[in-house]
Amino acid sequence: MIRTVLLLFTSLCFAQHQQKALEKTLYDYINGSSYNNIAQLESAFTDNATLYLTLKDGYQRLTPKKYTGFFENGTSGTFNGRIGSILSTDIEGDIATAKVEILIPKLKWRFIDLFLLKNTADGWKIISKTATKMEKAKERGDRILFITSNTHYYGKTDIANGNSFSEIAYAYEEFTREGYGVDFVSPKGGQIPLRYINTSEKIQKNQLYNPDLLYALKHTKKPKQIDASKYSAVYFVGGGGVMFDIPFNKEIHKIAMDVYEKYNGIISSVCHGTAGIVNLKTQDGEYLIKGKRVNGYPDQYERKDREFYKTFPFYITQTVEKHGGIFKFSKRNTPHVEVDGRLVTGQNYLSSTPVAQKIIALLKDKK
Repeated sequence: MIRTVLLLFTSLCFAQHQQKALEKTLYDYINGSSYNNIAQLESAFTDNATLYLTLKDGYQRLTPKKYTGFFENGTSGTFNGRIGSILSTDIEGDIATAKVEILIPKLKWRFIDLFLLKNTADGWKIISKTATKMEKAKERGDRILFITSNTHYYGKTDIANGNSFSEIAYAYEEFTREGYGVDFVSPKGGQIPLRYINTSEKIQKNQLYNPDLLYALKHTKKPKQIDASKYSAVYFVGGGGVMFDIPFNKEIHKIAMDVYEKYNGIISSVCHGTAGIVNLKTQDGEYLIKGKRVNGYPDQYERKDREFYKTFPFYITQTVEKHGGIFKFSKRNTPHVEVDGRLVTGQNYLSSTPVAQKIIALLKDKK
């Protein structure tokens, strides 16, 4: 038994090491091309790699040297407007595939790059690349940060807990359809637990089988990996998990308030996700929600006779009002959204889409 556990642990560690090494190569490509760093960009490729790209003169086959030459006129180390992010990876032994998104907001361009990689004596290297330009891209370069929980159980019980997939799926659908990039962060990073999945509902089913979303949920970022300046809004996802690890996480709080105060961004939440914002404080030491209209899952609708309810560290309505907020809500199973300045909050999973729509409208007005 012990031997089996050790083997599984070793295998998991090796897989995580390979994933990080693969991502490093992809970020060498992304950052090298975004900051005109020729040496960093070249290091991502094998010398005999082949790139298949459509240029002004039509479809061409390029060498890495020819490709990196496109960036030689730029100032090394200076951002050139290209925003890159990893959408998905798939490792099989010593080979891998990867999908990367490249945005050039100034030109309203969006590219999808596909890579074939090989684990060589010098580490993971790109051996082939192709790309396509999305004709109807609406990308603005704005990104939304979904804040999620790592909590698997209610308190010290064995009652399953997690993040509400429906609240992720509906908002993700709205943001990505409108051309916004979405990233995920959790206190510990990595895979997060999911609850409330309905594959009979069209949007949830589509997103459950969306490989880009599944990759993001499997590889949520750690707080230390987040640069708040890149985000126009944060979205606190609901589900019971958020009650336990998010309201007390100082790193998450700093990210959210930096987006809000330093970069004039939006803070939003839905359902139990409002638990994640009740303790946020502004630079002057006041609670963010003080004097503001706030929505979320009401204490009145909680199943107070259930065992899981007894594990809650606090109650949403009660805490909102204690911290100076004005709690608003509607009848059960009806969408309700409150917008108070740059704070957008929703009552339940049915409010996920309108919350996202309100955020998008605010961002459009801001521009």
